[in-house]
Amino acid sequence: MSKGKSGGTLETVKTVFYAMLIAAVVRTVAFEPFNIPSGSMIPSLLIGDYLFVSKYAYGYSRHSLPFSLGPAGGRIMEKIPARGDVIVFKKPPEDKIDYIKRLVGLPGDRIQVSGGILHINGKALERKRVEDFIERDKDGNILRAPQYIETLPEGRTHRIIEFYGDNGPADNTPEYVVPAGHYFMMGDNRDNSADSRFLSEVGYVPAENLVGRAEILFFSGDGSAALWEVWRWPWAIRYGRLFEKIG
Repeated sequence: MSKGKSGGTLETVKTVFYAMLIAAVVRTVAFEPFNIPSGSMIPSLLIGDYLFVSKYAYGYSRHSLPFSLGPAGGRIMEKIPARGDVIVFKKPPEDKIDYIKRLVGLPGDRIQVSGGILHINGKALERKRVEDFIERDKDGNILRAPQYIETLPEGRTHRIIEFYGDNGPADNTPEYVVPAGHYFMMGDNRDNSADSRFLSEVGYVPAENLVGRAEILFFSGDGSAALWEVWRWPWAIRYGRLFEKIG
């Protein structure tokens, strides 16, 4: 009996070990889950969204491994990201905190915001006014902001909001020239995003710092139910956002 019990325990331990190993491999080379803790990407991403990031989209760097334990020195199997991708990256210069923003500037691009309008290589992007963005926060307060559809040079579109209109703290900037091997990131919540416009805080993002491309939402909660308030979960889930593709 003791041999049977010890054999069963050993098999259980081995099963758990292999399951954890497979999960670690998938997390490293394929997909990793992330949650959205701040509103810098509203309206595209909301606080309480949970999403999968494809780790293979741009190749692999030391930041592809848990705790950035890989060897330093660029990327392997590198693929160039496309303008408009929503990307998780390690915030420079400390390279430890995960940020998520939209890529708007490629190496060599000239980027400037003037009167709230994003300019790329001297050309103002088309920005179409649409209905206001309206969202209720976890405290029941209603948030309202002017909302626009912005069109990138390649034709990709996405929504942005301007809580302070075109007079926000970074609605008029100098012209930035994106260095080789770096990218320029901006949040879709243009007046509430710490991004590449703030050179001393984020600045240009090295290619090595890219973690992966945001792909799809797999869960979203509005924060009105605590983890232990199981009976409130059905009303806290944003069902319309489940399995929504990110773009």
